[in-house]
Amino acid sequence: MGRAYQNRKASIAKTSDAKAKVYSKYGREIYVSAKNGGVDPNGNLALRRLIDNAKKDQVPAHVIEKALDKAKGGAGEDFLPARYEGFGPGGCNVIVDCLTDNNTRTFNDVRLCFTKAKSKIGAPGAVAHMFDHRAVLVFKGDDEDKILGALLEADVDVSDVESENDMITVLTPPAEYYKAKTALTDLLGDIEFEVDEITFIPQTDCPISGDDIAMFEKFLNMLNDCDDVQDVYHNAIIQE
Repeated sequence: MGRAYQNRKASIAKTSDAKAKVYSKYGREIYVSAKNGGVDPNGNLALRRLIDNAKKDQVPAHVIEKALDKAKGGAGEDFLPARYEGFGPGGCNVIVDCLTDNNTRTFNDVRLCFTKAKSKIGAPGAVAHMFDHRAVLVFKGDDEDKILGALLEADVDVSDVESENDMITVLTPPAEYYKAKTALTDLLGDIEFEVDEITFIPQTDCPISGDDIAMFEKFLNMLNDCDDVQDVYHNAIIQE
């Protein structure tokens, strides 16, 4: 598979330098995770992952604490996940993940982005089957056999383990994320993960060239401007 996941996620942090959007994104995700699974990161590994990633993206502590305090209070909005799929500029496959308290508003906002980019939003499942949903863990190391052995001994369903440039990449189904991470920390101790996320990895590439490049960038920027959009995944490869 190679380390293809690296350029497949058009995350909010990478498509815009608007810090307020990054803070809002993490604040909403942390609030939802803490409200649903508890505010203690030691007992809520999904929350711990979000907090760790937020710190890596230089989200201020007060933003994280505000989201946790809001979850502790039990009040506030009821955000639910929403996923939209379609075909972007150049025919690329696109998945848009949102957190919303108003499905109608969010759907209309996302659909308008597709329309303005001369693209087409599809029905649920339209392109998801063209992606592999995977947990990705990347850390320093070079002994992939040792890592694979430890994961298999822990009964982890491993999709792939690769070693490249003194970095180990572990790919597993999302349901195996916590088991895999626990097995790795048991083996290696206090390990620092360069990548620690659950993402969509496309099975094929879609080259984007010519006028489609500008339209694709416009498309991502419009999605980024939607408050409810959390992440955008695609299979586009820009060809200058």
